[in-house]
Amino acid sequence: MAAASTDDVGDVRRTVEEKPVVVVGLRGCCMAHVARRLLLGQGANPAVLEVADDADPAALVVALRSSSVNSAKGVVDANGAAPVATVAAAARHAAFPAVFIGGKLVGGLDRLMAMHIAGELVPVLKQAGALWL
Repeated sequence: MAAASTDDVGDVRRTVEEKPVVVVGLRGCCMAHVARRLLLGQGANPAVLEVADDADPAALVVALRSSSVNSAKGVVDANGAAPVATVAAAARHAAFPAVFIGGKLVGGLDRLMAMHIAGELVPVLKQAGALWL
């Protein structure tokens, strides 16, 4: 899997702000590969960032929660419905791989697959500008 390697939360934050679809996973994580393949199968080309094996997913999500893109657009909870109200709630939903679409935290692979099965993934990808259809 072609991926950028990073240990810097700032790099992840910039990528989430700049790219329509981002998958953040641990180095060598097979679930990040599965998330990437699912998104590629839908026609999106996600940016993939690999973080150090000792990275804390909760700390990463907390840091991204305070970023300008998430302050402006809101981070969605695991159900994709309402904005996450607190940093503690964001940390509870943290998991690798973490998938961001349109600057919003969608969740992990389970949420991404649920969106795909429910027919919700393609419209969200279109809205984020990740698909040209």
